[in-house]
Amino acid sequence: MAVRILKPKPCALCYPLFSKRLPLSTSTTHSVSQPPTSSSSSPMHIDALISIFTKQPFIPDTPELSQIAPSLTSHLVESILNRFHSWKVAHRFFNWTSTQHGYRHTCYTYNAMASILSRSRQILPLKSLLKDIVQSRCSFPPGALGFLLRCLGTAGLVEEANQVFDEMRVKGLCIPNYYCYNCLLEVLSKSGSVDLMEKRLNEMRRFGWEFDKFTLTPVIQAYCNSRRFEEALGVFNTMQEKGWVDERVWTMLALSFSKCGEVDKAFELVERMEEQRMRINEKTFCVLIHGFAKESRIDKALQLFDKMREAGFTPDVSLFDVLIRGLCRNKETDKALSLISDMKELGIVPDVGILTNLLSSLSDKTMIVRILEEIPEEEDDKTVALIYNAVLNSFAGDGLMDEAYQLLQMMIRSKSGTDADINNFIRVKRLVLPNITSFSIVFDGLLKNGQLDLALSLFHDMQQSACKPNISIYNNLINDLCNSNRLEESFELLTEMKESGVEPTHFTYNSIYGCLCKRKDVSGAINMLKEMRACGHEPWIKHSTCIVKELCDHGRAIEACSFLNSMIQEGFLPDIVSYSPAIGGLIKMQEVDKALNLFRGLCSHGHCPDVVAYNIMIRGLCKANRFAEAENLLDDIVLKGLSPSVVTYNLLIDCWCKNGYVDKAIALLSKMSGEGREPNVITYTTLVDGLCREERPDDAILVWNEMERKGCPPNRIAFMALIHGLCKCGRPITALPYLREMEQKEMKADSFIYIALMSAFLSDLNLTSAFEIFKEMVDSESFPEPHDKNYSIAVDAISRFSNDHQTSSGIQVLREEGKIPTHGF
Repeated sequence: MAVRILKPKPCALCYPLFSKRLPLSTSTTHSVSQPPTSSSSSPMHIDALISIFTKQPFIPDTPELSQIAPSLTSHLVESILNRFHSWKVAHRFFNWTSTQHGYRHTCYTYNAMASILSRSRQILPLKSLLKDIVQSRCSFPPGALGFLLRCLGTAGLVEEANQVFDEMRVKGLCIPNYYCYNCLLEVLSKSGSVDLMEKRLNEMRRFGWEFDKFTLTPVIQAYCNSRRFEEALGVFNTMQEKGWVDERVWTMLALSFSKCGEVDKAFELVERMEEQRMRINEKTFCVLIHGFAKESRIDKALQLFDKMREAGFTPDVSLFDVLIRGLCRNKETDKALSLISDMKELGIVPDVGILTNLLSSLSDKTMIVRILEEIPEEEDDKTVALIYNAVLNSFAGDGLMDEAYQLLQMMIRSKSGTDADINNFIRVKRLVLPNITSFSIVFDGLLKNGQLDLALSLFHDMQQSACKPNISIYNNLINDLCNSNRLEESFELLTEMKESGVEPTHFTYNSIYGCLCKRKDVSGAINMLKEMRACGHEPWIKHSTCIVKELCDHGRAIEACSFLNSMIQEGFLPDIVSYSPAIGGLIKMQEVDKALNLFRGLCSHGHCPDVVAYNIMIRGLCKANRFAEAENLLDDIVLKGLSPSVVTYNLLIDCWCKNGYVDKAIALLSKMSGEGREPNVITYTTLVDGLCREERPDDAILVWNEMERKGCPPNRIAFMALIHGLCKCGRPITALPYLREMEQKEMKADSFIYIALMSAFLSDLNLTSAFEIFKEMVDSESFPEPHDKNYSIAVDAISRFSNDHQTSSGIQVLREEGKIPTHGF
């Protein structure tokens, strides 16, 4: 919304306009409009009431209270409210005065209570107080209403502030003026309620009020909070033209841009402030630097940091921390080290966090030593170990595992005096014993780097130290041993783990179980299942499926089924995913009945076969020419509440087409579309091939056109199926354009396509067209190899072309060029 600065207009309202801002506190307003009474403000009464209401337990009906009650005045009540330290006591006193005969609250007492509740963030009592204010029909001067609105804004009650503003005006309890509107705009700006703010601005326009800096400042804030920065800058420029932009406005806009990630715009505003010779305070510098760093704009954060120091402010350790952390994250270690030097010049000691961040990004040993020398002597061993862990992390992160290993060895031997042989690696004044984190960092790095044997050596060194391996180190070592097929060593480590009192987890057992499954070690896997059952651990599905699949792939499907039964006997119900490869394995062995029995028996084991299992079974039945049973399974899928997949339909369509039931396949296509399953290119290709097999080329072309109409692009296989089918139906002229379309789409046809086209043209005694196709086949280097069944067809064609006067010369040229066989002719 563009803000227009209006010229003063005569006001038609019956109340004066205020050219200056009214007082913001109740005490100031009170002193202007309501002079205090003399007797009611007796210090004796004030002290007595404070004493009575702060005493525990509070007794509401006492003679002393009854004696003081008639002397209550709004000035006295306001004074007492402002002296209570507890909002609960103040609220109790306020409620008590509300019930006293002859006393009524005024806007000042209401505002005093509202201020207390707002500062204490007591939302529900504050909302209740608002209802009392409106129901009491207590009149509020504009200054008092503005103060109330600000209290509500501080508590985040934006809607309530907007509502009470309207209710006061409608009920005649207050005639809002320019100041009231500015206070309301200030409240609305905190929530970014731009629509409400613009509505109130339009109301001010209708009254003919000219906007000033106090009106437009919250407008800028509202636009910024709503991320409408162009409008915010528009208002800002208008204020600047009027000379209303002060440091607060500049700062507010810069902070808003920073908060919303607009770092460049925020920095530009800072530079413009400098040009205007406006001073940024220390808090603003700190907030902006932290904001820039949060957005990973360390470049701008550093520039602002320099400006802060030039302005005479001394940065604290938290600023150095955020900058060094960002520089380390960006691998700008030279700049980070420069900041460390600045800290030393300023007498600021880098804390552990700063040293840790810096060391985590360094890999140069000389630099590391320099930083380690910065460790204060008074730091305890635990803190120093954290710093050394940062160095280990740095080495590990850069893949320098030899360095990490050597440093850890130095730490291990630091108290034994036996580190002379490795002290040349890095020379430091102080070393500490490693902790469990130190070992974990190096173990993880070694294992990721494929240095399993070195990790095992370190494991033995660790056992000799005071630091004992934890569950994570055992698990990672066992897992890597299993992944390396070093099963025997993993079992040894498992035994050692148990003896040391570390309880193996499901990860430990599943690592070993997985290795046994990969080895197809059925008895070993079953024994591990027994141990897992005793410990209350579940085998992972992927491992159980793996052994079943591996067995079936090696023709051991019967053994795979036996393994699944053993799992059930051990109390583990195999997942349906594990059964699917077993069913497929039996079908591969042509044990279709056994596969069907296993499939049917799934329900008795608490499983309902999924669509993948159904598809495997349907494929097996189709291959065994048991079409009716396959079709029954399709109906069974629907009855079980499952949705047949496109693969399911494609299997049956392929089955019908290959066995001469193409009309059933077309009917299934219609059913498929009716159930919301979009046919894919495989579906259409199968039907095209099936129709051509039945010598229905026109229907095949209709299906092809339907495929293209539905936006399913034909692939290379589809083109070749159609071309080959049309040729088999004696329609080479119809097929040829599809070959040309393939070529336009940069799809290369196989040699059998050229052979089919050539043969079809030869059958039509069209030797010229046949020779053209033959020549294309030769030029595209698609001539059949001698072991290809089409080789003899191509050789016979050469003989025919050689004996025909129209093509013989062309064949002779191809022979001379060495592009076709010459022997045998």
